[in-house]
Amino acid sequence: MAPHTIESNYDVIFAGGGTTACMVAGRLTKADPNLKILILEAGPTTKDKIEHIQPGRYITHLTPDSRTMQFYESKASEHMAGRGLVVPSARCVGGGASVNFVLYNRPAASDFDTWETEYSNPGWGSKDLIPLLQKAETYEVDPTRKTHGSSGPIKVSFGGNPPMMEICKQFLEVGPQYEKDRPQSEEGNNLDPESLNCFFRMPKFTSSKGRRSDTATHYLYNQDSKNVTLCDGTRVKRVLFEGTKAVGVEYVFDKQVYPDVEQSVHTVLASRLIVLSAGAMGSPLVLERSGIGAASVLEKAGIKQLVDLPGVGKDYDDHPFLVTPYFVDPKVTTYDRLFRGDAETWGKNMAQWDADGSGLLGANGVDASVKFRPLEHEVEELGPDFKEVWKKDYANKPDKPLFWMSALAGLPADQSALPPISYFCSGVSLGYPVSRGHLHITSDDIYAAPDFDCGFLSHPADVAVLRWGYKRSREILRRMPVYRGAFAPAHPHFDADGLAGIALTEDGPVPLDAPKIVYTKKDDDAIDANIRSFVGTTWHSLGTCPMKPREKGGVIDTDLNVYGVTGLKLADLSLAPSNVNCNTYSATLAIGEKAALIIAKELGIEGV
Repeated sequence: MAPHTIESNYDVIFAGGGTTACMVAGRLTKADPNLKILILEAGPTTKDKIEHIQPGRYITHLTPDSRTMQFYESKASEHMAGRGLVVPSARCVGGGASVNFVLYNRPAASDFDTWETEYSNPGWGSKDLIPLLQKAETYEVDPTRKTHGSSGPIKVSFGGNPPMMEICKQFLEVGPQYEKDRPQSEEGNNLDPESLNCFFRMPKFTSSKGRRSDTATHYLYNQDSKNVTLCDGTRVKRVLFEGTKAVGVEYVFDKQVYPDVEQSVHTVLASRLIVLSAGAMGSPLVLERSGIGAASVLEKAGIKQLVDLPGVGKDYDDHPFLVTPYFVDPKVTTYDRLFRGDAETWGKNMAQWDADGSGLLGANGVDASVKFRPLEHEVEELGPDFKEVWKKDYANKPDKPLFWMSALAGLPADQSALPPISYFCSGVSLGYPVSRGHLHITSDDIYAAPDFDCGFLSHPADVAVLRWGYKRSREILRRMPVYRGAFAPAHPHFDADGLAGIALTEDGPVPLDAPKIVYTKKDDDAIDANIRSFVGTTWHSLGTCPMKPREKGGVIDTDLNVYGVTGLKLADLSLAPSNVNCNTYSATLAIGEKAALIIAKELGIEGV
């Protein structure tokens, strides 16, 4: 028996029920309750489930047996010490908004301006998108601040009224004392140059009651619209066409969510529009299975080509992330006991959260951050591999950082093979990698592993930036009073008698005015090798169906129409024609609100 009753025809079908789909469908049904909408999501529902309400459970979504993630394995690469990289992608209603780390970290205004001016997308610049970010949020920290919102569905706060964690507090205090040109600030998210090179308390996509603020809950579930049919566990195989007009989709019931249901292919039609919203990992694969993509890819997969669009899946992008662990004063609170599943710690924090939304489960352990941009005299420190990239991509855009850096109160990883003690980490997330990868189908089987290459570190400039980030973060953390030494197995293999190696033996903090570590060329090589061995993903996949001119590799136009067909739009983070230095939920909110306006206009719906 089928798990869902799906009619034969709807006005609008969303192929994918992630972050953007929930926003757009929610806006449309609120403005026109008579519009019949079908949302097909491969993963499970998230409604009223505690693992999607409590922010502090984010690590549970990344376990190998997770039912809310799909894990894509990138091919082994010489640029990552022969490793393949596993990239998680949200697979549940609400997408990444339902499972992410709830970090409120916004992009630079020039990120959006680049979309508009360099990729010919009028209406997608910062002057148009910043008001949409405001429309989406209620900034509970201080709703009067410029660029922030005061009445939107998505709540932003410091979490469930917790005090700042001691580790993060010290990062916020020590950072500006060591980095004397980078002061502490009340605001690091105004999308302007003043948001860079300052240490700031990092808000979260949570309410002040300690509840996750996701789009499924705040745009869709709360309306309970009778004309929205939301089907979980329903995978879209391909879009159906009559000639070049999109008329419906084929789907199967997902064998992980509904293992006892027959894997037969079903069809449903759309009378007005189909919106592809399967995410940066899913959308290019659906397009290719539908016959839209590069001829060489489709031929290998045995798919008849409908439209020649070589840009589909061609330029995979992400934020390479270097997490480096250290030992911390055991008296300081961290998330490690939660990460290890300690029953007493879980019980205590559940009680706190039940009482008032406070405790570790109402937050995320990342309370402070800084967006690093080199000062003029520091650019040379990054070396020759970076110099041309700086001139081309950064010099004339003063609001662009190289990376954001934070201190995390705990080690968010499988700790089963580690000593059961307390850790803290530096995190350096590369905002604008030069390297690119690709993602393509290998057959028409929706369960077949794709041809995936994340492309990380294939350009030497990316390694140079992460090397600089490692050095800067290490100097800050080794001066924090809670510091108890480096977790050497995860650090570079320096010569034991060199300054960098000797510093690894420190078991306590050094004075603020201690000399900084001087690295030799051999030390730099060791750092580079460490980066290639340990760099990971921030699971911020984007750019696989870029919104730019067709002749420049674009897949969709400014109004989200897939080139070469009619009746098919695309709305998710795959449309980003270039990267955004943020936790990408922020950029996705802008995409969702913009997509709702574009689609409503096409459908003749007012009041969105």
